[in-house]
Amino acid sequence: MATFVALLRGINVGGNRKVPMADLRQLCVKTGFGDVVTYIQSGNVVFSARGTATAAETKLETALLAHFGFAVDVVVRTTADWAAYEAGNPFADMPSSEAKLVHLLVSKGPPKPDAVAALRPRAANGERIEAAGDALWIHYPRGAGTTKLSPSLLDRAVGSPVTARNWRTVQEITKLLGGSGETRLQPPPK
Repeated sequence: MATFVALLRGINVGGNRKVPMADLRQLCVKTGFGDVVTYIQSGNVVFSARGTATAAETKLETALLAHFGFAVDVVVRTTADWAAYEAGNPFADMPSSEAKLVHLLVSKGPPKPDAVAALRPRAANGERIEAAGDALWIHYPRGAGTTKLSPSLLDRAVGSPVTARNWRTVQEITKLLGGSGETRLQPPPK
């Protein structure tokens, strides 16, 4: 069994596409995942499963659609991927007070090679954009809520659906991957 991180895109925003974390944890267990734990309401799940990240991604997307009645893009990464993201943050030296202003962007497919070049001219509020491996990082000095870098623009530039997590969330997920000592949900015995 491998450990994975799943990031759900666009849930629990503005009262739409509600996915309660308790329901998500139970759904993951019913889907056959083990060691299931979630972090905050934006749809961050750490779990163990057999197979590949891509297989887990498809399995979870199918289960979400069947259970909640709407499609949710899910990005699943391995613990090695996650460690590389954390180590590759080009803005890691920012003060902790800016942790919510630095965002990791991961996409379902590999980003287009020119994604950063396509986005930089649109960074009208001083955003800094960098690529690191198969991820993008954006520093939003005035906050993500003021940016002209909309989700649809990011998707087009990257070439597939993108989801973002702030630096504080990235670090908290890393802690979960190392084990938090909390009770984790297990799938029912077969």
